[in-house]
Amino acid sequence: MPELPEVEVIRRGLRSLVRGKVFAAPRIFTPKTVAYPEPELFARRLTGRRVEELGRQGKFLLFFLDRGELVFHLRMTGRLVYLPEKAPLPHDGTLRLFLPFADGSGLFFGDLRKFGRVWLFQQKEERVHAGLHRLGPDIYEQVDEDQFLALLRRRERSRLKPLLLDQHFVAGLGNIYVDESLFRCGLHPRKRVAELSEEERRKLYRAIRETLEEGIRWGGTSTRDYRDARGDRGRFQERLQVYGRQGRPCRCGCTIRRIRVAGRGTYYCPGCQGKE
Repeated sequence: MPELPEVEVIRRGLRSLVRGKVFAAPRIFTPKTVAYPEPELFARRLTGRRVEELGRQGKFLLFFLDRGELVFHLRMTGRLVYLPEKAPLPHDGTLRLFLPFADGSGLFFGDLRKFGRVWLFQQKEERVHAGLHRLGPDIYEQVDEDQFLALLRRRERSRLKPLLLDQHFVAGLGNIYVDESLFRCGLHPRKRVAELSEEERRKLYRAIRETLEEGIRWGGTSTRDYRDARGDRGRFQERLQVYGRQGRPCRCGCTIRRIRVAGRGTYYCPGCQGKE
């Protein structure tokens, strides 16, 4: 699933490509991909709207329009790729939505599993349809070190991995970057917040920041479906330390393990992060 770094890479890539462009009539191939409003109204309202700016809130990609807001969530296998003028639509069985611009270029939304969604809002109050009002602060844009410690103090009984995955606690983290961050600071995914010293809490925040920044710098993680705004693979998968590496040796010599934490496959090193 695309996480914060992947969505941020897409946002940065699309920003220079689509700002100022005006949408033409959308082509909707999978109606359920349009979560709000209903597809025909979505198409009418989006046609003629101009892209003013792009943003991101957690794992949500935001297009700020001259009137309203276009919101994407890629979920597990979604892709949002810019196609230049006269470029053919991909015929790989994943096409769910094509959003052309008046100049002939457009946005290809592909999604193998069909879980990705798009919303079009005219009023801020409509953002509740995407659940944006329930998100915690964006871990990359809105939380500094002291704020993170304050948030942790409210959740002393929580275990680290489930807490960091909770988008109501902080928004943006997913399975890959949580596992990599916990490895970076040497904390077991099942450890409780109450067991951490203040220094360990600060190390956790710094590890999250460093991991996210490195993920963005390397263009995101393409273990499966993720592609950037131009359809290229990321390279952070080449730098993963534990995620997807069960049975392989860690740099400390121990074997990386895979366990289940809060129903999610979780990768960690018992040598660097402690045994259960």
